[in-house]
Amino acid sequence: MSRKMPSLNTSSSADISFLLLTFFLLTSSITNEQGIPRLLPKISNQEKQQQEDIRERNILTILVNKNDDVLINKTQILKKEDIATKLKDIAKEFLANPRNADNLPEKTVKQIDGLGTFAVSKGVISLTNDNSTTFATYILVQNELQKAVNELRDETSLNYFGQKYEKLAPEEKKAIQEAIPINISEATSK
Repeated sequence: MSRKMPSLNTSSSADISFLLLTFFLLTSSITNEQGIPRLLPKISNQEKQQQEDIRERNILTILVNKNDDVLINKTQILKKEDIATKLKDIAKEFLANPRNADNLPEKTVKQIDGLGTFAVSKGVISLTNDNSTTFATYILVQNELQKAVNELRDETSLNYFGQKYEKLAPEEKKAIQEAIPINISEATSK
């Protein structure tokens, strides 16, 4: 007579595995990368007309070459190691034009809900990257330009509402966004 082989009941193991899988799926978080909030240029006749309407003093031209150096308005060169310390301040000075200098952007006085009359800069930052620019430098330049806008928004928020931009109510944020717009245009390399 043959002996019966002992066996294990594995039906509960499948249930436990399913419960563990469900638990980890529900408790883990999946991050969604937001990316860089930029509008890429479109080639059209309307854009060509808009470019002609922008005065030279209202454009800060930033060119990033294949060596990751930055050329600003064809006059000032920032080496790769100086981008993180100087570019933000240059962009901030350009966009704010605190002394109404003739070589910096003009301002248009607008009526903004929640702020009253506000002098909004007509400044546009035109960014062009060489095809060989490293991704790290591209992101560094983008971050520094965004920091300049963020600092200007924080300063304006503190002056008008007494708190930083991120802590404002949605209608207050909208007013600050209208006062300090993000005017960064990315051009294709030539």
